[in-house]
Amino acid sequence: MTDFSNKRVLVTGGGVGIGLGIVRAFAERGAKVAFTWLTHEPEASVIDELRSLSGSEPLALQLDATDEAQVNAVVAQVAKEFGGLDILVNNAGGMVQRASLADLTAELWHKVQDVNMTSTFLVSKAVLPVIADGGSIVNVASLAGENGGGAGSVAYATSKAASIGFTKALAKDLAPRQIRVNAVAPGLILDTPFHELFNTPEGRAAAIEGIALKKPGHPADVAGPVLSLCSDEWGFVTGATIDINGGQYFS
Repeated sequence: MTDFSNKRVLVTGGGVGIGLGIVRAFAERGAKVAFTWLTHEPEASVIDELRSLSGSEPLALQLDATDEAQVNAVVAQVAKEFGGLDILVNNAGGMVQRASLADLTAELWHKVQDVNMTSTFLVSKAVLPVIADGGSIVNVASLAGENGGGAGSVAYATSKAASIGFTKALAKDLAPRQIRVNAVAPGLILDTPFHELFNTPEGRAAAIEGIALKKPGHPADVAGPVLSLCSDEWGFVTGATIDINGGQYFS
């Protein structure tokens, strides 16, 4: 396993689901971890677990990642506590609400773009002065950004497709500093609020039938590729999007 004991990591939306799985994986490998949450405040037992795993004090900070002033303040606090940053994982986001184009209001459209894409832009920009040259940024996109998603995913799928395009452009923009920028595109990942809120047991069962491996993923299945992308062993990979969907879709 790659040792991240000398790395300083920030994960947005790290209080639950995929984000918390990524935070746990970095902590388990010795990283100093900071993560943000908006509605899913971590319990004291989670903080204790992360402290035990990493051997250092984790930072859990509430953040609306669509608010530029809040983003700048939180990034500055993390940089001050850690003495800088090495890795950023942009995981904050969500579907917000399913709506077909006919029912999609301009207000909902902008909210979904802000939650998923503006947040990624704001946090990525904010870390530029404090992230070390040779660092890594990973954006959590979605299978929906590649295949259009399920019913009512017009706004969400568009925002996640934008995340993939942003990843490619930022990889070129930050290449002179040797900062690598990649994305992951998870498919059906259970043990997350997303599928509890926006899917049904019947929908999940139908999705599993369409997966070549005939099983769903879990947060740890996303965390592994994220850590690989941030490792020195993957040091020649930038601008890539890694599909994590069990063979449900091949980009």
